[in-house]
Amino acid sequence: MFDYIHFAYPNRLWLLPILLVGLGVWYFFKLRNFNPTLKVGNLSDFGPRRITPRLILSWLPPVLNFLIIALMVIAIARPQTTSTDEKVEKEGIDVILAMDISGSMEACDFKPNRLEASKQVASEFIQARENDRMGIVLFSGESFTQCPLTTDRATLVNLMQQIKNGIIDDGTAIGLGLANSVARLKDSDAKSKVVILLTDGMNNCGQIEPITAAEIAATYGIRVYTIGVGTNGTAPFPVTDMWGRKTYQDMEVDIDESTLRKISAITDGKYFRATNNQALKEVYQQIDKLEKTKMESMTISHANDLFHPFLVWAMILMMANILIRLTVGRVLP
Repeated sequence: MFDYIHFAYPNRLWLLPILLVGLGVWYFFKLRNFNPTLKVGNLSDFGPRRITPRLILSWLPPVLNFLIIALMVIAIARPQTTSTDEKVEKEGIDVILAMDISGSMEACDFKPNRLEASKQVASEFIQARENDRMGIVLFSGESFTQCPLTTDRATLVNLMQQIKNGIIDDGTAIGLGLANSVARLKDSDAKSKVVILLTDGMNNCGQIEPITAAEIAATYGIRVYTIGVGTNGTAPFPVTDMWGRKTYQDMEVDIDESTLRKISAITDGKYFRATNNQALKEVYQQIDKLEKTKMESMTISHANDLFHPFLVWAMILMMANILIRLTVGRVLP
């Protein structure tokens, strides 16, 4: 906000020098042609003339007239202060983060594992999207909503950190997870609706096929970005042996990239492959750039009039002028 003083009608200020010059000329000729018809003797010729308060006050009316006219001209020029605010209107995006929490997400080709790395990067993504409503959908053998659409960043991040394996039956129901995400977005009035679907496997359970869910998403204008998480080849997977000891066993990474590409193509989205923590972070950064929040700025100005003090002071000086003329400045007719 920036305040500055200006005049609403600056052209009226030209009246100031014109009226002041006119008033000066009028006083000049008035004093020049002033010839008293009755001369009264006094003792002024017998000594130096003393400067008295009465003498000083007798010269005040012309000065006050100058000031009164100046104040009134400034008032009618209408001085103002203007406060300029820049109002920014933001149009957010509705985003559902659909995350695979199947047992294979415990693979340690990411640090510390796929699920924890995905949670960390997703949390950073949530905190960076200040103007969007976001929600979380989880899927494994089944699917459920961890958090509906909200702008509460703290709640979203907290619920994201609470995600863990084994809270629902194991499996990879990609179609069901996507369908649940679509159900959360279909009634949204946002101009842009997005699902970011992250998985490390292929659809092997659930009543809805991934392609069918993608077609439903496209019907509602929902764009789906799919992310395949996992290294190429094999990845170390934690297993517990017969003595309860935790060991690691290399398991083949089997991501159905063909289906994920089709889902993105049907919904006008994009498919990404992340093979390590940094690559996953870069994927979310790319999506962040693709789905920019729209912003529109407009400037609003507020004017505050300041002419009142000038009128008040003009009235005060006018009353003082009248008072002086009726008292110490009074002259005989």
